[in-house]
Amino acid sequence: MSRPATLGELQRAGYRYRPVKTELRENLIRKLRAAEPLFPGLVGYDNTVVPQLVNGILARHDILLLGLRGQAKTRILRALPELLDEFVPVVADADVFDDPLEPQLRSTRKLIDIHGEDTAIRWVQRAERYHEKLATPDVTIADLIGDIDLVKHAEGRYLTDESTMHFGLVPRSNRGIFALNELPDLPPRIQVGLFNVLEERDVQIRGYPIRLNLDVLLVFSANPEDYTNRGRIVTPLKDRIGTVVRTHYPLSPADAMRISRANAWLARPQGHPQVELPRFVHEVIEETVRLARQSPHVSQQSGVSVRASITALEVVVANAERRAILRGEAAIVPRVSDLASVQAAARGKIELLLAEDEAAEDRLLRALMGEALKSVAASYLEMDELEEVVAQFLGGKTNVEVGDEVSAAEVLENARPIRGLLKAAEGVCRQAECDAQSPPHLASAVEFVLEALHVNNRLSKYAYNTRTFYRK
Repeated sequence: MSRPATLGELQRAGYRYRPVKTELRENLIRKLRAAEPLFPGLVGYDNTVVPQLVNGILARHDILLLGLRGQAKTRILRALPELLDEFVPVVADADVFDDPLEPQLRSTRKLIDIHGEDTAIRWVQRAERYHEKLATPDVTIADLIGDIDLVKHAEGRYLTDESTMHFGLVPRSNRGIFALNELPDLPPRIQVGLFNVLEERDVQIRGYPIRLNLDVLLVFSANPEDYTNRGRIVTPLKDRIGTVVRTHYPLSPADAMRISRANAWLARPQGHPQVELPRFVHEVIEETVRLARQSPHVSQQSGVSVRASITALEVVVANAERRAILRGEAAIVPRVSDLASVQAAARGKIELLLAEDEAAEDRLLRALMGEALKSVAASYLEMDELEEVVAQFLGGKTNVEVGDEVSAAEVLENARPIRGLLKAAEGVCRQAECDAQSPPHLASAVEFVLEALHVNNRLSKYAYNTRTFYRK
């Protein structure tokens, strides 16, 4: 598409200036009327977070996302530019993005006065109009707002000249969106520097008589529970933010599984064994994370990020892949014995209130995983119907060997003498919509049944090297 290249062409094309917040509002209205997805990839927020965001944008508010870590705050911030026009015109040689019809910089107006209708126009793509900064204690006013450029001043320019100024990220976000992550980490004196931007939409640099009227949407993220540890949002700043949106962790297991499946790396290159994930294994992982978010031993001020689920799922699949490679299996099918590898992925993602030693985190994780498997198994199995299976272990004469290095064929061979065990495993496969005729899937279900009996105190379990044995 041919776009106007000069100010005169732009005027004749009928271009009209729209402030950023009006632009976002009108594009959002168009998407709502067309029933288009507003934030693709955002799962579980349709009836909670998204309506609050929509209201904030329709009201032309600056927005604060308030929530614990791993609640998609940054994902939401980075999705906002999709509500901007795909391209907008700016004056080509201006120091910051400045609209040709509503220029704010004195230097831009001077360019237009000199060149008139021949003023060069540049078309800016929406991605260029989004700037993001992670708030840290060393951020300065110069980083965000700007400062005097001493080199330019030494060249003979006056302090009252805008061209003497070095503009920070906020002015450089003019005609766009500026996002500040982890707002409480910003020192209070720096937060005060944002007062005028939020209320008056202008900035003043070092007290000199230069004021820039900005056209920018400001969005922030913050963890409400970390204020006492890392800082706090000063009250007058919170008062100036129009809409505060509370985020949350997935409200249902189905949402949690959709999120981790969408974000985990599970696809393998063509020609390699492919991942076939049994639903009950994934459910145990998600239930473990859910229980951690409720555990009195875990610091709920920090929360348990969704990244814990994602990395746990990836490492369980990786452990199953290692077995598939070593045993020459055609598919990567995780089993209960692969869940032990979750500890490496969860370390550092679950903060304990009191940890006596470094192994406390691993012990808690094992306990939570046992409770999670017990909970998940209750939806697949009736323990009383497995008495025939348990009876064959009486007297300690029967052992069933499993393990993350035991092939699917070996697991099934060891399970076949136990009457009723394979039948119960086939029932689990049917409920989980797995292929009961596939040895790897059936072996995974066998381990699930045996572990369910163990966590319900029907069988005991002991480990020797890399092998695990179930017995009475």
